[in-house]
Amino acid sequence: MGLSELRELIEPEETELKALSGREIAIDAFNALYQFLTTIMKDGRPLMDSQGRITSHLNGLLYRTVNLVEEGIKPVYVFDGEPPELKRRTLREREERKREAEERLKRASTPEEREKYARQVVRLSDELIEDAKRLLDLMGIPWVQAPSEGEAQCAHMARRGDVWAAGSQDYDSLLFGSPRLVRNLTIVGQRRHPHTGEIIEVKPELLRLEDVLDQLGLESREQLVDLAILLGTDYNPDGVPGIGPKQALKLIRRYGSLDGLRDTELWPKIERHLPADPEEIRSLFLEPEVTDDYELEWEEPDEEGIVEFLVKERDFSEDRVRRAVDRLKKAVRELERKGKQETLDAFF
Repeated sequence: MGLSELRELIEPEETELKALSGREIAIDAFNALYQFLTTIMKDGRPLMDSQGRITSHLNGLLYRTVNLVEEGIKPVYVFDGEPPELKRRTLREREERKREAEERLKRASTPEEREKYARQVVRLSDELIEDAKRLLDLMGIPWVQAPSEGEAQCAHMARRGDVWAAGSQDYDSLLFGSPRLVRNLTIVGQRRHPHTGEIIEVKPELLRLEDVLDQLGLESREQLVDLAILLGTDYNPDGVPGIGPKQALKLIRRYGSLDGLRDTELWPKIERHLPADPEEIRSLFLEPEVTDDYELEWEEPDEEGIVEFLVKERDFSEDRVRRAVDRLKKAVRELERKGKQETLDAFF
């Protein structure tokens, strides 16, 4: 979305997983699952069991969540609900691009081409989502069903103080008002660059909303949202052609808001490229549909339940799964020990 175009003007803080120890982080589940589906592959295809069912998402969810908990992080996964009407156009365009990639995949002649287009055709089906929720239940990791946008729900939980930050690759969490955003949370480590093929070291990035506003010279989240609308969001993906990041930032700084541009010669062009009144788009970020109906409890994993699901049903290695569950058990107990110690320290 639009804020990603401002990367050259924003300085995220590079951090380490251990620096996030003791923090509750609400992770955009769809964002993470897409990462697992597109990065955990074999011969250019997602991992599958003997019946042809995709398992890449389960592989990533198990092992990478265990890594997070071992670092002292308390993850909660937040799943998308029904998208706002304005986002449906974006989703239709994405589906069209997937169909085009499917045709290219059929004609691909090299492993590199097959892997490239295989990543582009990945879809997150209801079955895969239910798989993920089932595994999280067995792992004792909480998840929340958002009524609409998952990132909006993550931001809401962070604003309430129920979690410390939102976790996502996208910058929308800041538009939705999360005081903190952690990027790269579920892809930390050595990764192969999707375009160059070189091995790179990926570290978590921390962005604080107040720092982003300060770096951009903006006074409010409302201005940040208006800036994003000029550049393009999920609700107006094309933005305003011809207005780049630097010009958009200059305009918002000078006129204060999109409303301040209404009397300028640019307004007819801006209005022509917006699918709805700016206030309608703005309200989707400033007043999104969210819920307070959730409980965050991290519990002891059900080892035999996990083995039944992953090993007996989905052909995972029993030895690897049991080792991962043992690590998770130890990490959860350590979280409980630290929590009790902090309670005692606060009492005395």
